Amino acid sequence: MPPPDSEKLPRLSIALIPVYALIALLYGAIRYLDASPHIPIILACSAAGLIALYLGYTWKHLLDSIVKSISIALPSILILLAIGILIGVWVASGIVPLMIDYGLKLLSPTYFLVASCLICSVVSLATGSSWSTIATVGVALIGAAQGLDISLPMVAGAIVSGSYFGDKLSPLSETTNLAPAVAGSELFEHIKHMLYTTIPSMLIALTLYLVLGLYYNANGTDIEKVHALSASLHEQFNLTPLLLLAPISILVLIAFKIPALPAILAGALFGGIFGMWIQEITIGEMLTAMQYGYVSETGNAQTDQLLSRGGMSSMEYTISLVLCSMSFGGLMEGTGMLKSIVQSLLNTTHKTGRIVASTVATCIGMNIIVPDQYLSIIMPGRMYKSAFKKAKLAPKNLSRCLEDAGTLTSPLIPWNTCGAWVLGALMVDPFVYLPFAFLNLISPILSVIYGYTGWTMTPELKTDSIEEPVQ
Repeated sequence: MPPPDSEKLPRLSIALIPVYALIALLYGAIRYLDASPHIPIILACSAAGLIALYLGYTWKHLLDSIVKSISIALPSILILLAIGILIGVWVASGIVPLMIDYGLKLLSPTYFLVASCLICSVVSLATGSSWSTIATVGVALIGAAQGLDISLPMVAGAIVSGSYFGDKLSPLSETTNLAPAVAGSELFEHIKHMLYTTIPSMLIALTLYLVLGLYYNANGTDIEKVHALSASLHEQFNLTPLLLLAPISILVLIAFKIPALPAILAGALFGGIFGMWIQEITIGEMLTAMQYGYVSETGNAQTDQLLSRGGMSSMEYTISLVLCSMSFGGLMEGTGMLKSIVQSLLNTTHKTGRIVASTVATCIGMNIIVPDQYLSIIMPGRMYKSAFKKAKLAPKNLSRCLEDAGTLTSPLIPWNTCGAWVLGALMVDPFVYLPFAFLNLISPILSVIYGYTGWTMTPELKTDSIEEPVQ
């Protein structure tokens, strides 16, 4: 049970101690020790737990808070396991090698980053799912980039930017529906209002990707190496366009609003059937690929490195990171320390610019501390709703801020469920591709600029508000 005075929030100075500990431990471990973030986050959990015990909370309450937080991430964990299966099956079946081969032949190094961003934008916009886009098209683009000797952090940044552009503007996206529901705005008004920050951010991002592409083209690409890789793929697999029916099946299922988990498993099933039919793989070999991933043994180092991936086992690092992170978030939320930090921001927020900046900062902080993109939308949305109302700002201003900062910064944090997801699918650390995820970096900045200048900040009208938004 929580202490008798649990309604009283901890002092800000006390609530910030675990946050400072988390930042210091992560920085020291990653910057100087080249360590993974798992143990630093566990140590930060220990700091939060000790402070909570000092405040009077019992171990049972702390454990319940951790379990409740982890339960929020369980759907994401199940999808991570399904993606591990999918990637292992699709490599073994020749689906990923086929898409890589197409990428090697069709995409020029000069326009590879721009094309990657645009392709992912279209797929994500059509399906409403950044995760499925990254796990299918994104994996193939990363493979093609390896073959063309293009910087993987840059390509991963372009993939993330494009995938989250489509996800953010698609009416099929969960976050695109969640943000207006929490803020009290209308879905399509929310989408139209996001265009003011999303379209300029995308245009700037595409320009930067083009500049980077021109620079890399000037350095040249080893064409013979590309031809050798393509020949190696054809030698190892029977690459027929029929294999594309498996990824198409996922896109169709998601377009018909089939949930991500069954859609991904269905895609893995179709891939397995094609693999046993076209590649003549045995059931035993396919089951091994599902569990441990596909292991390429061609003798060509580049091909083997490119194709040896996937399987449920490959997601152990990512899932353990999610569990550690959600434990810290559960402790911070269950003991009122998180609410104390946010409340202190609300007390100093009065003008439009400060309201927007505080909302953006809180969403980013939630992605770091909690850390889950849905919570980074729900909690700030509920907390700042009254502040936007007092400032006589339409709810769609709040819902836009929630997406600009909550949705878009989530894949930039390695221990966030979204960042961990990208790491598991693309095998590129979020801290490494962060400088190149231009859309995700620019959009929150534009949102704050609009808040201070007043550009596109719509005043509240009675018709703008929904009395009882869906929670």
